[in-house]
Amino acid sequence: METVPAIVIGAGVVGLACARALARRGIPPLILEQHGAFGQETSARNSEVIHCGIYYPPGSLKAQLCVQGRELLYDFCASHGIGHRRCGKLIVATDREGERRLEQLHAQGLANGVTDLERLSGPEAQALEPALHCTAALLCPSTGIVDSHGLMLALLGEGEAGGATLVCHSPVLGGDWDGKRLALQVGEEGSEGATMALAGELVINAAGLQATQVARAWRGFPGPLPAPHYAKGNYYSLSGRPPFSHLIYPLPEPGGLGVHLTLDLGGQARFGPDVEWLPGADPGHLDYGVAPERAQSFYGEVRKYWPGLAEGALQPAYSGVRPKIAAPGAWADFQLQGPAHHGVPGLVNLFGIESPGLTASLALGEAVCQTLGV
Repeated sequence: METVPAIVIGAGVVGLACARALARRGIPPLILEQHGAFGQETSARNSEVIHCGIYYPPGSLKAQLCVQGRELLYDFCASHGIGHRRCGKLIVATDREGERRLEQLHAQGLANGVTDLERLSGPEAQALEPALHCTAALLCPSTGIVDSHGLMLALLGEGEAGGATLVCHSPVLGGDWDGKRLALQVGEEGSEGATMALAGELVINAAGLQATQVARAWRGFPGPLPAPHYAKGNYYSLSGRPPFSHLIYPLPEPGGLGVHLTLDLGGQARFGPDVEWLPGADPGHLDYGVAPERAQSFYGEVRKYWPGLAEGALQPAYSGVRPKIAAPGAWADFQLQGPAHHGVPGLVNLFGIESPGLTASLALGEAVCQTLGV
């Protein structure tokens, strides 16, 4: 059995950020990816938004790593020529109850260290965005958008410059923990049904949608492991140019941030995601199709803040699935389970890395290395 300095399981944005962080410390990792290329699941199927850090309970990992990761990400994008724009976001209220919730969100953001927030009246918000309907809004100037593929390509390139190696078509099928070493069973590319045994002095499980399943397949692993829950989010694109220059968000809802308007770097708009829970789903066989008829529920939600949305203007775009570790109606923080949690030296499991995982990716890479003591 071959032993390598480090193994990262999963080549999404978080796995690539972890690999880069290790490589920068002189620890060249092997990145094992089950698909034929990096970033084929959650990292490629999201809003591509750089969040400011307002949505998460003070003191949570999501709050801390989002705020830290946001500035690391802006700096990384600027220094590596990655497409991005700090366009700002308006979170809007359309009634008195919404205004009360907006005040709570404002206070939470300030507690998280998001200091550039600005409360706006309805007319003040409409002065920024004349097509907008709201009674009050919260302006978040540090929110932005990013080219997620360009980001992952740059992370991989910097990791490879430090000795990291990406090996695709290499799913982790199982493993054995004998009390001393975690040995992984890895599917071999081009060999039908064949596997190889591989051990890493350090192992990072950043398998995203399948992180729990990967850890469950390790015989002798002490656990405990969180139960996975999957929430599909559907997106619809807008035909024609949008009348907005900021991202527009309603107040968050259970399981997501509401049907919001995001812009890509070309100025095109998309709406979503909604929340479609997938009980009993197999993360290896997910249906990413977007049903045209689901758009009907979007019109009513969007028209609460954009009454001018024309009938028939929404077209199916794409969908993504959130790797949650909390059931519908519940909230869960990121979980970074290191040796202090499970007793396996050199291993970190990352569970529930949904939004703001993209924003927090660089900070997550640093946090994982700190957990491993490297």
